[in-house]
Amino acid sequence: MRLIINGQTLDAPQFNTLADLARWMDLPDFGAAVELNGRVIRKADHPDTPLKDGDKLEIVKLVGGG
Repeated sequence: MRLIINGQTLDAPQFNTLADLARWMDLPDFGAAVELNGRVIRKADHPDTPLKDGDKLEIVKLVGGG
């Protein structure tokens, strides 16, 4: 499966859903936002959001500090 994540092409295993990708990428349960093909996807919808070859994602992780 080929995905474009934050502008970079990634050849990844076949994922059925956005939740599968999030687990593979070890995204935190809190503090990450995902946009899929220009649409922000709520965390609660990740398990029901299918992925397909060529999808474009923007993934942002919140970073704290001072």
